Amino acid sequence: MSSAASAVSAVSLAARLRGLKPDWISDPKVWRTEVLAGLVVALALIPEAISFSIIAGVDPAIGLFASFTMAVTIAIVGGRRAMISAATGAVALVIAPLNREHGFAYLVAAVILAGAFQVVLGALGVAKLMRFIPRSVMVGFVNSLAVLIFMAQVPEMWNVPWPVYPLLLGGLALMVFFPKVTTVVPAPLVSIVVLTVITVAAGIAVPTVGDKGELPSSLPVPGLPDVPFTMDTLTTIAPYAFAMALVGLMESLMTAKLVDDITDTRSDKTRESIGQGIANIVTGFFGGMGGCAMIGQTMINVKVSGARTRLSTFLAGAFLMVLCIVFGPVVSDIPMAALVAVMVMVSFATFDWHSIAPKTLRRMPAGEIAVMVITVACVVATHNLAIGVVVGSVTAMVVFAKRVAHHAEVTAVLDPEGSTVVYRVTGELFFASSNDLVGRFAYATDPDQVVIDLSAAHIWDASSVAALDTVEAKYAQRGKTVEITGLNIPSADLHGRLSGELTAGH
Repeated sequence: MSSAASAVSAVSLAARLRGLKPDWISDPKVWRTEVLAGLVVALALIPEAISFSIIAGVDPAIGLFASFTMAVTIAIVGGRRAMISAATGAVALVIAPLNREHGFAYLVAAVILAGAFQVVLGALGVAKLMRFIPRSVMVGFVNSLAVLIFMAQVPEMWNVPWPVYPLLLGGLALMVFFPKVTTVVPAPLVSIVVLTVITVAAGIAVPTVGDKGELPSSLPVPGLPDVPFTMDTLTTIAPYAFAMALVGLMESLMTAKLVDDITDTRSDKTRESIGQGIANIVTGFFGGMGGCAMIGQTMINVKVSGARTRLSTFLAGAFLMVLCIVFGPVVSDIPMAALVAVMVMVSFATFDWHSIAPKTLRRMPAGEIAVMVITVACVVATHNLAIGVVVGSVTAMVVFAKRVAHHAEVTAVLDPEGSTVVYRVTGELFFASSNDLVGRFAYATDPDQVVIDLSAAHIWDASSVAALDTVEAKYAQRGKTVEITGLNIPSADLHGRLSGELTAGH
């Protein structure tokens, strides 16, 4: 190779390597945004992780360890940049009965197995199912999330010392008006620092982070769960592990889609699914309680703080341990009112207010509104986002099937000689529409020759083939012949394979 060619190749390689460098390496502004966003998220994670530990029935340090390992691992192996994964309430609710009935060691084993399930499900393409979730369900998911975030703050505003309320209002005011002064430092961080300084300097007695539980003083140590490696253990933990895997994947993929929409970027959902599994496996080996994407913390990171890279996710986990281990006494003095103010602001920013505007509701189909309301109601009632998404999606399918079923029309045209009648079928033929098809023909009065023209229709399932077979059989009982014409290629293939095979005796 000539020296000139070698030089060109070297320049090309250098250009490619520059393109692989993360944004935060070459852009100080991005670096500042990501670092400060990670710090804000880490501060907000501490009381949340402790609360979820209480739900799961484990020591607060377990939830904090899980948040640390989940965030750091997913920053490396996940598919959605800037998304925060940590210990979550949904996962805590799933595994709490296992911890209560069989002990902490079985919980850890279930977390590892759940991670393995997620890796397998991710490799099998479970992320592709996301395209079947309608927009109305997504809007309901976002709105119910905002409601849950707000509801989770209500206990921190009820039966508390009166200074909590002015502190809360002050924190909200800072987050609303401080960005008008400068956006160099995230407003939530300013709010947390200012309120902490005020309460400590003035000696104001209000609930603090330290009241939630004792912070860990050392890093987690990896190890195997202390359970017998037998089939009995597997059958005990498998149902909980599979439920955790499904709930975790659903929340993570829905959150990833939400961040895609906010940032106008696409993410690799399959990689995210596998990454969630790897993060849970790592978390289990470090004695954590497992987790998934945290929608509230992700909104703080992406929507409030403006983070866009993996650095903020990684630093959120790293800062979490540094804050607990090195600055534990300082962090313990942070008033809960400061963190509650941040989460209240997040809930208002997350809610899709346009979706409930009177102008929008007047134009939206009633079925779409019903799906959104049902999704929100199920999530709020169960405190489980996964249940709401499933129920909302099923409702949307029923609404869609009912709507499409009315589009199948049958019109009859008798030829001038009266010897043949042509039935023209228009629309989509599937189980909902084909059930009425049989009753749309005049079997007794029609002439001996009957033509069913399906050139403007499409056969989707076996129910439609069975309905056409029934129509032919009813005419045959009267000695009349039926000719089916106009089938497109997929419909003809399905009809050819199933016709005559769906009735008794075949």
